[in-house]
Amino acid sequence: MRLPKRKITTFSLSFLDIMACGFGAVTLLFLILKHDATAVETADPYLVAETNLLAEEVQIGEAELVTLKNSLADLEKTFLDAQGLSKRVLNQTQEVRRELSAQPDPAQEVELLRKQVEELKEETAKLQDQGNDEDVRHFIGEGERQYLTGLKLGGRRIMILVDTSASMLSDSIVNVIRRRNMSDAVKRNAEKWRRAIRTTEWLVAQLPKESRYQIYTFNTVAGAVNGDDGIWRDTADGAGINQTIKALGSVVPAGGTSLINAFRAIGDFKNPPDNLFLITDGLPTQGQKPPSGSTISGRERVKLFSKAVGELPRSIPVNVLLFPMEGDPVAAASFWQLALSSKGSFMSPSRDWP
Repeated sequence: MRLPKRKITTFSLSFLDIMACGFGAVTLLFLILKHDATAVETADPYLVAETNLLAEEVQIGEAELVTLKNSLADLEKTFLDAQGLSKRVLNQTQEVRRELSAQPDPAQEVELLRKQVEELKEETAKLQDQGNDEDVRHFIGEGERQYLTGLKLGGRRIMILVDTSASMLSDSIVNVIRRRNMSDAVKRNAEKWRRAIRTTEWLVAQLPKESRYQIYTFNTVAGAVNGDDGIWRDTADGAGINQTIKALGSVVPAGGTSLINAFRAIGDFKNPPDNLFLITDGLPTQGQKPPSGSTISGRERVKLFSKAVGELPRSIPVNVLLFPMEGDPVAAASFWQLALSSKGSFMSPSRDWP
């Protein structure tokens, strides 16, 4: 008996199983395999930062290396300079040693100088003894007083004119104005006035024994400090000199300065002086009479000075000792010209003189 043919079905259960298994295998492979092949891995930020830091350190190291190389070059140059300097110093030292070896013994030189100093001291002592015998009056005070002044202290009749105006109270105008309203005791002890007295005392101490002298003071008027106008005093009279210096110390500086009246006082003497000393601090502030106004200009003071000089006898040398006053710049040149033209001398002593 013939069996009937089985009907073939295309989509049977077995075929579906195979297709499902194949599809599952493909899906599994897709999931397992790395399907994002074009993606780029992202770098680790910590590694990047570390790399950058190392690169910066390398750059810094290279810069420091360049600096060290430059410093090394400078040190090499300094070393070479020091070597050259040391050679020069060594050569100079050797030269000095050779010069010293050629010189005499220092101990002998010191001994020779010591002997010379002793000889000079002995000669100085002898000269001082001779000078003390000839001086009419000893000048006592502090410090050495043997100065080279250039003052001409000779003469048979010596006149000393001492400025006693108010300006002799100080070197500055402000202090003059302030002190002229103080007591007489303060005025007498003014430092500038005391210097003028010491200067006069020093001059008298240097006068020759055989000469005669007189001390006149002047401000707006002029007269002998002892009141004996026109009379010459003997320098050999020690008591008389002491009395004169004491009288000068009792004078109180005041008033203006009339140089013409001071020079006209020379006419008081029958026998005029042959040497004149002028102790002052500036140009005159008035003529024979007080000025009409309360102030006077520098040009007017120069005119008063010229007029006063015209009253001087031409044969008398004028030795000027100027204590400069503030605000009177022309005084030094004017009095220097007077001393030069009269064949006298000019001196502007320091504060500690004499």
